[in-house]
Amino acid sequence: MKDIFFFDLDGTLTNPKLGITTCVAYALRDQGIEVTDLDTLTPFIGPPLIEGFQAITGLTYEQAERATAKYRERFSVVGLFENEMYDGIIPMLEALRHAGARLFVATSKPEPYSVRIAEHFGFAKYFEQICGATLDGRMNTKDAVITDALHRAGNPEPSRVLMIGDRKHDILGAHKCGIDCAGVLFGFGSREEHEQAGADIILETVTDLHQYLLDQMN
Repeated sequence: MKDIFFFDLDGTLTNPKLGITTCVAYALRDQGIEVTDLDTLTPFIGPPLIEGFQAITGLTYEQAERATAKYRERFSVVGLFENEMYDGIIPMLEALRHAGARLFVATSKPEPYSVRIAEHFGFAKYFEQICGATLDGRMNTKDAVITDALHRAGNPEPSRVLMIGDRKHDILGAHKCGIDCAGVLFGFGSREEHEQAGADIILETVTDLHQYLLDQMN
């Protein structure tokens, strides 16, 4: 039985495409890189920013640090609210809480931004803790965030915990911490990405996820 659920934020609870891609384009413009098609920037949804700027656009570590700071310049004021919740998320969270589940957010997004987003969109109340990366870069990998979330949850038996996310980073981070991970396809990761990363279950819709999580509690 599983009764403790860790949710990724971007691409799992909310669709942050507009805010993230617009802020990435803003940061890249500062580096002399002009992006006209924001859809080409969706790979930035999921991985830590510094990693994304290096791996996706080929910036050096120093350039990626500057780009990350520039990204946050816009994101902290405007971008974090250029976001929307997926249909069915609130009813799912309500049903899980009613069934006695313990819910946590575990995201690579900096925690201060994650808390503001959760409060703005009205879903903070369903979660015991909203666990995210630190702004200073001290903790920014998915496994580090999950480790912190496990600690805040009281270090429960790993078999009771399930991570839910839409990218390979969620799956790899969860497995590194000894917990299972459900991959969802309504976010930004493909079925192939989930399969290659070794997702324990792959779910297509919020409705599928809702039913699967309730079933896990029986």
